[in-house]
Amino acid sequence: MIKRFIQLFFVVAGAALGYHYGPSLIQFLNAYVNFGLEEYPSTHPYIGAFCGAVLLFFSTSYLTDWLVDRLRRSEERLVKEVPVVDVLFGVVGLVIGLIVAFLLFFPLQSIPIIGNFLPLFVSGLLGYFGYRIGFSKRDEIVAVFSLGRLSRDKAKSKVPPGMYKILDTSVIIDGRIADICETGFLEGVLVIPEFVLEELQHIADSSDVLKRNRGRRGLDILNKIQKELNIEVLIYEDPFEDTLEVDSKLVKLAKKLQAKVVTNDFNLNKVCELQGVPVLNINDLANAVKPIVLPGEEINVHVIKDGKEHGQGVAYLDDGTMIVVEGGKEFIGSTVDVLVTSVLQTSAGRMIFAKPKMLEKAL
Repeated sequence: MIKRFIQLFFVVAGAALGYHYGPSLIQFLNAYVNFGLEEYPSTHPYIGAFCGAVLLFFSTSYLTDWLVDRLRRSEERLVKEVPVVDVLFGVVGLVIGLIVAFLLFFPLQSIPIIGNFLPLFVSGLLGYFGYRIGFSKRDEIVAVFSLGRLSRDKAKSKVPPGMYKILDTSVIIDGRIADICETGFLEGVLVIPEFVLEELQHIADSSDVLKRNRGRRGLDILNKIQKELNIEVLIYEDPFEDTLEVDSKLVKLAKKLQAKVVTNDFNLNKVCELQGVPVLNINDLANAVKPIVLPGEEINVHVIKDGKEHGQGVAYLDDGTMIVVEGGKEFIGSTVDVLVTSVLQTSAGRMIFAKPKMLEKAL
């Protein structure tokens, strides 16, 4: 149907052009090109209209197919992805743009030579810009008229830079973010992007049992943060359709809101650092609050397994810190006092090297 409508438009446009300019074109060809055509002063404009309609119909076949394809894609996007409110504001912007173009119609029409078609061009241009402005600035327009909806482009002056904390998928599934919020150490506004919610939903619907449980745990954590904890939560709706990777979307959103990204993903941490985006890494926080153990201190540990190197034993502190005991293989399954020799801090955590105290005394 839409294709027939576009073809009809080109036929009517060709007929109109042929009606007005066809006789003049025939006279021009006869007078200057010398095609041997006889001059017929009474040449009927309808002949030009017919020729123009046929010519434009066949010459715009490719353009018609291209326009139909673009219109169908736009229609699918509007139906499936774009919220009705956004479309409504876009239409309001379109109407305002056309009203402005109408007010300019008579001044533009008085311009010599180009005044016949310039108003049509300006109407299309202002209508397009009006639609785009109404579509993309919906929340700012709502804020101006005080309609009371929390804006996804909330004025940055109301929330100082850095007060937005964007949660990524990994930190939500991890779950420790809820405990941190409950203690009150994390302040500001927690931002949960819509594309992160979609990723969590996909994980929760996975056929893999482990992934499904992780996704459901993440959704439960979000529900707890939103309903049980005294902290403001903002669901950010912009899908960033021009970007495919979730990490790239997080970086773009953080730059847009001047926010910090909360994560425990090592790769995302590095990407944010390269892009100049502040990061709050839960693993770094966990390592920072672990008990400090200095070389020379004495601790009591339970050796549970072999180490990688010959003769080593491995033990763990209550917080999960691994202790490598030199010569501790013979103490596997027993509790022993050890002296700390060195502490290695890595991005993956803290590792402590020690040796049994009784061996130190023997030396």
